[in-house]
Amino acid sequence: MSKTARVRLVRGDITALDVDALVNAANSSLLDGGGVDGAIHRAAGPGLLEECRRLGGCPTGEVRLTRGHALPARWVIHAVGPIWRGGGENEDTLLASCYRNALALAAERGFASLAFPAISCGVYGFPIPRACRIALREIHGFLAQHDVPREVALACFDPTVHLEYATQLSLS
Repeated sequence: MSKTARVRLVRGDITALDVDALVNAANSSLLDGGGVDGAIHRAAGPGLLEECRRLGGCPTGEVRLTRGHALPARWVIHAVGPIWRGGGENEDTLLASCYRNALALAAERGFASLAFPAISCGVYGFPIPRACRIALREIHGFLAQHDVPREVALACFDPTVHLEYATQLSLS
């Protein structure tokens, strides 16, 4: 199976996906935030917040793993993306690191299916076309070298993100 065939675009709510793990666009405290993070915490229930409290936070570009609690996903990989500050603060590298680290953790744990939101594209203000290019580069590069995850879903709640991914995927 080709690397592109292993990536699927999903328009909708990441919290509804039945996958081995979903990636949360988390803040560095790992505590309940807004956007995707808030939606995941609400859908997972209070056990997720309690588990996140015990982790003690996470630096930008890194990931942490928790159980999925009340989510259909069995696990949550919390990835802390960078806040966009104009592009001169290592944002591209930090965003790429989120995707690489989440994929590596999924592979290490043997997760067959993984779902990503568009990390840093909400309130963190990362330019959507740039973020989508980075995400696809990292995902395709990883899948070309690894058998798992077998499937990666790009979950897009925002229609602008969905259109950008659809455009970029049609060009690859």
